[in-house]
Amino acid sequence: MDTQVLIAGAGPVGLMLAAELRLHGIDVLVVDPLLEPVPYSKAFGLHPRSIETVQLRGLVERFEERGGFPGSGGPGGAAGRSPIALAHFAGIRTIRLDRLRTRYPRLLASGQAAIEAVLAERAIELGAEIRRGTAVAGVAQDQDGVTVETDGADGQRVWRAEYLVGCDGGRSAVRRLAGFAFPGTGPTITGRLADVHVPALLEDPGMGWHRTDGGIVQITPFRVLTVEFDGPPADRATPMTEQEMTDSIRHVVGREVELPATPQWLSRFTDNTRLAERYRHGRVLLAGDAAHVHSPFGGQGLNLGVQDAVNLGWKLAATINGRAPEGLLDTYESERRPVAARVLHNTRAQVALMNPDPRLTPVRELFTELMELEPVNRHLGNMVSALEVRYDLAGSHPLTGGFLPDLTVKTADGEQPAGDLFHAGRPVLLDLTGGAAVREAARGWTDRVDVVTAAPTGTALLVRPDGYVAWAGDDETGLREALARWFGPEARA
Repeated sequence: MDTQVLIAGAGPVGLMLAAELRLHGIDVLVVDPLLEPVPYSKAFGLHPRSIETVQLRGLVERFEERGGFPGSGGPGGAAGRSPIALAHFAGIRTIRLDRLRTRYPRLLASGQAAIEAVLAERAIELGAEIRRGTAVAGVAQDQDGVTVETDGADGQRVWRAEYLVGCDGGRSAVRRLAGFAFPGTGPTITGRLADVHVPALLEDPGMGWHRTDGGIVQITPFRVLTVEFDGPPADRATPMTEQEMTDSIRHVVGREVELPATPQWLSRFTDNTRLAERYRHGRVLLAGDAAHVHSPFGGQGLNLGVQDAVNLGWKLAATINGRAPEGLLDTYESERRPVAARVLHNTRAQVALMNPDPRLTPVRELFTELMELEPVNRHLGNMVSALEVRYDLAGSHPLTGGFLPDLTVKTADGEQPAGDLFHAGRPVLLDLTGGAAVREAARGWTDRVDVVTAAPTGTALLVRPDGYVAWAGDDETGLREALARWFGPEARA
């Protein structure tokens, strides 16, 4: 084998997965057709659940230091550090993140380029190899591994890997070459983005989201977004021009407008909405946009993909290292595919609410009123930020299946957030019972599960490397079964 895992795609998802696998000693090669990372950003940052997730690996401070967007003060600028407590649904910016139950009730404002830079640095630190200018051109798998043909700056090559993971975006070559079905609905809109300094552009209608007779426009100090509801672009492959962006703004706003400066970056998007029928086909898996595409409204795509990677990483590593219980790798699809389906559903709803058809205006107005109700606002906030995600795991305790609660634990080393116990990417049994029975029950798994004893509060938590609680209890009842289910059989004495 040339490598244990070959990852196609050096975006946030592929890089996050590479770092996760390296924590478990897996040989990783990441290939990407681009010679250099794209310096611009469609994605706007990390939602609360993603912040909680990356903090398990001690990365939040790195993102804050490297944060920011083009025209927003640059890396480490105010936009990278300032908390953003409001989110939007269908351009209605009234979701109050600061009222949600989480350690991070905010957005972490960091563009995709900055996020990629942090994750690339992290993956390389941990020993992953990244080859740019290398595109996947062929995929064939057998019982023992995957043969991957690549074409790039160093010519044509053939690689042999135990597993291949497609993290190569919505037009995934891995998905196509490996034969994954990708059903869904085609595009109905054309969205356009311009990264451009906007000191005083469009005083009417002004900064923020606006629905007009011509569509949707969003104006920020460093970006302009338009959405027109007249179908997809005639040719997505044609590079977008400044004139096309100007024409779109004029159409949506309904008057003559000139861009105040030359845009640093221009891009189109649509609401093409598709979900892979399977996330795994033998030794080939999909993650991120390779597995699911949808409109970008709510900023959920990057977050969804990063959480895919953290869910998959420890499971794939355990499988390769021979420590996975039967069926563990298949839980990646059974857990993450329904989460993606939920995102596809709410982004379709957002497109419908944005439509400028006057017959839909009463629906949008009514929805806006409902968003002012605290339970509705909280429900939408939990949905868009993925705080509502919990997995159907065996166990009756109310914490089982949910994410690690926001706890500060007191151990022999002092007080620390419980999330800091997961920097090594290992599962943790957090024993807060004050007795010895829980620790004794876990004795046969201490080679792969970290057991941490803290000041007693009455409950013990078995937490997976992705931060989700696999078991909780006030005594050891059911603990051994949970340990075996998620981390393999008990080691022999």
